[in-house]
Amino acid sequence: MATYNLQLPRMGESVSEATVVKWLKQPGDHVEEDEAVLEIATDKVDSDVPSPVAGVLKEQLFAENTVARVGEIIAIIEVSSETAETAANDQTDVAPIAAETAAPDDGAQDTAIPGINQLPPSEPQLAHGSSSRFYSPLVRNIAAQEGISAEELDAITGTGSDGRVTKQDILDYVTKKGEQKQAVEPPKTVSDEQTRPEAAAVTPQAGPTVLSSGDEIIEMDRMRRLIADHMVKSVQTSPHVCSFVEADVTNLVNWRNKVKTAYEKREGEKITFTPIFIEAVSKALKDFPMVNISVSGTQIIKKRNINVGMATALPSGNLIVPVIKNADQLSLVGLSKAVNDLANRARANQLKPDDTQGGTFTLTNIGAFGNIMGTPIINQPQVAILAVGTITKKPAVIETEFGDMIGIRHKMYLSLSYDHRVVDGALGGRFVKRVADYLENWDVNRAI
Repeated sequence: MATYNLQLPRMGESVSEATVVKWLKQPGDHVEEDEAVLEIATDKVDSDVPSPVAGVLKEQLFAENTVARVGEIIAIIEVSSETAETAANDQTDVAPIAAETAAPDDGAQDTAIPGINQLPPSEPQLAHGSSSRFYSPLVRNIAAQEGISAEELDAITGTGSDGRVTKQDILDYVTKKGEQKQAVEPPKTVSDEQTRPEAAAVTPQAGPTVLSSGDEIIEMDRMRRLIADHMVKSVQTSPHVCSFVEADVTNLVNWRNKVKTAYEKREGEKITFTPIFIEAVSKALKDFPMVNISVSGTQIIKKRNINVGMATALPSGNLIVPVIKNADQLSLVGLSKAVNDLANRARANQLKPDDTQGGTFTLTNIGAFGNIMGTPIINQPQVAILAVGTITKKPAVIETEFGDMIGIRHKMYLSLSYDHRVVDGALGGRFVKRVADYLENWDVNRAI
């Protein structure tokens, strides 16, 4: 009998690693060709890794909740000699790809951008020691934030595969280090606390939760924990400012009512308002490219591509943001098909890891839930997010050549949250007004 090395496959240009969530097959289990062997997670997307060969799972090389890089061997499958030879000829060599997409050793994969002069980092960066030990980007980020040196990190005992330091390992180390520091520090007087400049910057902690009889405790699932962490970090990172515009979208509503039946018969799917909103956002981003940016320390990174993420509610109650790449280059039909495809696959848990990567701006349609407006939290590392409210009929003053009159119009609110570090009120206000202008000035005779 021969063996086949099952590698972690490539999952997109921007994905270099994944977490092993659950092994679906155990050593000794028979595996059919194209049958799922394990579940993996990247960011908020869960997916299966199938086996390209039939055989018996001989060995699992990564434990659950550990991180594997693209191209690494994650399992060994025992197969026939003929099958092994065929698989070896057909197998894609992902190892070189992994070398290209894996995070650089200096942990600066987000800032090392060709064509941009790199300024000295404003935060302490974790340097490699003499050890060749691998650390996941999450562990390295925690170490950098907590001021843990490379020597300290190398000294931490890892409980992961091959002694790898897991997230829990480094969090336990940080907690223990804090307790030891507190034990050796002399008690502080009130005057000491008042004169300390950092005393006012202490992050407030939530008070203890009081439980009453009959209360139910529900543990957050993995996706909800990721969302919670992402939202808290966004608020801590960016000073949020919101601007609001009310748009008259009567022409747009009438146009959609006129074309939707013929469009559905021709394309086999519905045209919603979301691709229309994304088209308007894409045009406005081209008009105001300094909204299509991100921030790295003291550097402003102006994005070349316009990749619009659309917040999508899942049946589980969680939220995910698939991304439409190069949205400005798609026709309205192309945008409609992309929106429907991503939304359907998101709700069926069939998104690929790369589907949620690379967004430069986010749109959330809260009008689908009957909300008139909202103040959404920025999806880091972007600097702005637009919420569109429900479209409602309202009495409004209409200016005509014969004078003003009252009429019934379709109105909606646009709410833009933006990062006030780099987007000022003038820019944010002009941008959201430009989106409204594109929607208000819709051509009722437009062909699709």
